[in-house]
Amino acid sequence: MPKNSRNTKSRIVDAAWKLFYKNGYENTTIEEIIFESGTSRGSFYHYFSGKDALLGSMAYLFDEKYEALSQIIDPDTDAISVLLYLNHELFTMIEQQVDLELLTRLYATQLTQSGEKQFLDRSRVYFRLLRTIITRGQERGEITREKSVGEIVRLYAMCERGILYDWCLYRGEYSLAEHGDSVMPLMLAGLRTKK
Repeated sequence: MPKNSRNTKSRIVDAAWKLFYKNGYENTTIEEIIFESGTSRGSFYHYFSGKDALLGSMAYLFDEKYEALSQIIDPDTDAISVLLYLNHELFTMIEQQVDLELLTRLYATQLTQSGEKQFLDRSRVYFRLLRTIITRGQERGEITREKSVGEIVRLYAMCERGILYDWCLYRGEYSLAEHGDSVMPLMLAGLRTKK
């Protein structure tokens, strides 16, 4: 994608999220997003079919967190510990910085939209990073080879999505990070290589 196109799309996304947090999703109009981003109606609809399509960009905000975290991980740390660390940090960020209503609406659009499903986009940083960590874990004998890297990535992502979905159902009544800290080790324990 040319740099100018990335800038235009990024400006639209940044403006939308600023307005969603300030005014709420329902009270934000496409016209306000266009005005705030300094773009045009044509540019908006070139990148997004509507407001719901912008919600999917939240998945890429999570990717930015994973990318930042991947830069500070000690490469000698075992793969299971890295996965637990990433999960804890992501869930802490979501709990502290992501509006529950927006996350709930994102889940709803992922279930009802017939188009792109960002949660399943295998080209995301999220999936590439998981594949790297799990591959390294298998190569070092830390993670079982009884399942393929793809199967393990799918299980991990499914477990994370399930925990997030449950947290949304309970309207954030409990700590997402603490719940992840208790559930994820149980799931990942089954993937450790038997010694």
